[in-house]
Amino acid sequence: MTYIHPETQAIRTQTERSQHQEHSVPVYLTSSFVFDDAEEMRASFAEEKQRNIYSRYTNPNNHELVQKMCLLEGAEAGHAFATGMSAIFSTFAALLDSGDHVLSARSIFGNTHTLFTKYFPKWNISHTYFDINDLDRIETLIQPETKVLYVESPTNPATDILDLTLLSTLSRKHNLIFIVDNCFATPYLQQPIKWGADVVIHSATKLLDGQGRVMGGIAVGSESIIDTIYRFARITGPALSPFNAWTLSKSLETLAVRVEKHCENALALAKQLEKHPRVKQVRYPFLPSHPQFELAQKQMKLGGNIVTIEIEGGLESGRAFLNAIEMCSLTANLGDTRTIVSHPASTTHGKLSVEERQSVGITDGLIRISVGLEHVHDIIQDVEKALVNI
Repeated sequence: MTYIHPETQAIRTQTERSQHQEHSVPVYLTSSFVFDDAEEMRASFAEEKQRNIYSRYTNPNNHELVQKMCLLEGAEAGHAFATGMSAIFSTFAALLDSGDHVLSARSIFGNTHTLFTKYFPKWNISHTYFDINDLDRIETLIQPETKVLYVESPTNPATDILDLTLLSTLSRKHNLIFIVDNCFATPYLQQPIKWGADVVIHSATKLLDGQGRVMGGIAVGSESIIDTIYRFARITGPALSPFNAWTLSKSLETLAVRVEKHCENALALAKQLEKHPRVKQVRYPFLPSHPQFELAQKQMKLGGNIVTIEIEGGLESGRAFLNAIEMCSLTANLGDTRTIVSHPASTTHGKLSVEERQSVGITDGLIRISVGLEHVHDIIQDVEKALVNI
């Protein structure tokens, strides 16, 4: 039977049952897999026979997770990694050669920025950033050596939305590999491959797990590109543990209901904070005041769980807001059942210069709220009390 709805695909896609006929897939905590005879072992290593050999390569739990993500994202193939950053690094490292150039949106995760600026130059890989508010200039930044076009949408933490159709058209014209980090949206809200992406990357640690338990990363895309990434990962070893893969696969079974509620709470919070006298600005993709509101509605099913607000007073007010929070968590994560607040200018993006932060919309008074699944009135009450006390 073919399942066409993502909610059903996430629940009913399972690794083949063992002789025990278990209803829930077991955890395959094994480092390796045995062979019946020498010929089967030879054929397996020669890749004439597709089967599990070693859990650094593949594992039944990892396979199930990847299979689900491919169905949800509309991808041909995928591979799972130990963390989101290992997925990002492995994807770039597998696809880029010395002398290549990456064209990237300026508004990206801080660790990815460090990868571009500190480590890639060691291997003679260069990059250029483009301003997401000046997409007309992107084509002028493409060089003969450009190989990859990379973006996040929505962006972290400003929740800007990029026009994926425009970028994919540009990538096709110049024969670039178009990579999209879809972490903030999840495949339930947005499928970048539908809009022309070649590779989609996730930090599964965030909304895919959704409960702050395990780390993981995933890359999905065309079979040929994923094969290149897989072979790099198979040798270098950023493998996802079977237990984490099992946990993440089970998490996908509740992804739809969780994300729906996250978005419902986030929109309610955003609307409430737009009326607050101590909030200068609220950014949420499904608010009509968001600069890319119409594009967000076109590309996404709902607006996601991230709300950003701008408060008066700069860095000191940002720290004071965090200190005044009582219920919400202060932690280095997002996409949890529990609401999390952070102050990017003094934490995740604190190593950037003021100019670098401002160029991607991170002002000193910017607060990022990863809206959880608590009762929305409790979330609003905690945030508003903190605003009063700054």
